Amino acid sequence: MIRKWSAPLVRAGRSVTRSSAPVTYTLIALCCLSFLAGPASGLNPAYGAGDELLAVQRAYFRRWGVIPAELFEGSTGSALTPATALFVHGSWVHLLGNMLFLYVFGAMTEERMGRVQFTLFYVGCGYLALLGYAVANADSEQSLVGASGAISAVLGAFLYLFPRARVTSLLPFLFFLPVRFPAWVVLPFWAALQWLAAGRASDGPGVAYLAHLIGFGLGFGYASVRYGRPTGPTRVKAAPAPAPEGENQP
Repeated sequence: MIRKWSAPLVRAGRSVTRSSAPVTYTLIALCCLSFLAGPASGLNPAYGAGDELLAVQRAYFRRWGVIPAELFEGSTGSALTPATALFVHGSWVHLLGNMLFLYVFGAMTEERMGRVQFTLFYVGCGYLALLGYAVANADSEQSLVGASGAISAVLGAFLYLFPRARVTSLLPFLFFLPVRFPAWVVLPFWAALQWLAAGRASDGPGVAYLAHLIGFGLGFGYASVRYGRPTGPTRVKAAPAPAPEGENQP
C-alpha cells in the first residue's frame, strides 16, 4: 500500500526538481497542501462544522497569521508570523487566485533570478510586505494571511525584467474576452487598481491592498538594482485577469 501511493509522489517530486522553476512549483505545492490540511478548506471533518469550524478557523488564522497589534510585542512566535502567513490562505478563491498568479509569473522570474536567489527574494519581500502593512495598521486585531505580498513582489520584478512580455488577460468590462497586452500595460494597471482600492479600504475584514503595493514596489526596486537592462519581448502563454485575490483578513 505504501509503495502504491509513494511511487506517484516520487515521480512528481522528480519532475519538479527537473523543471526550470522547481521553487515556484514547490511553493505552490506547499500552499495547497497547507490549505487542504488546515480548517479553511472545510474538507477535514475532524475540525467539526458550523460554529465549531468557524471557531477553529479563527484560532488557526490567529496562530499562523499576522496580527499587527501583537507583532511588535517582542515574542519570537509573533516575529515569525509574517513568514508563516505566506503559506496560509483564507478560502478556496483566495488560494486559487494567488496560486494562478504565482504559476504564471513565478516561473519566468525564477529562471531569471536562479533558485536560491528567487527563494530568498520571495520570502524576504513577502515578509517585508506584511511587516509594512502591520506598521501602518499597528492597532489592528485582524489576522492577516496569504501569499499576495510575496506574489506582488514577483509581479514587480517581472515588470522590470520582462516589460514587453505579452500577457493574456481576461478583463470583466470586456465580458472576459481574452486580450493580449505587454506587461508594462497590464501590471502598472494592476498596481493602480491596488492603489485606488487601498485608499478606499476600511478597517474591517477584507483585502490588505497596502501589502500588495509594498510587495510590488519591493520587487520592482530589487530587480532594478540587482539586474541590468530588461530582456526583449517574451510571450507569457497564459495569465489571469490583472487582479489577484489579496491578503485575507479573516
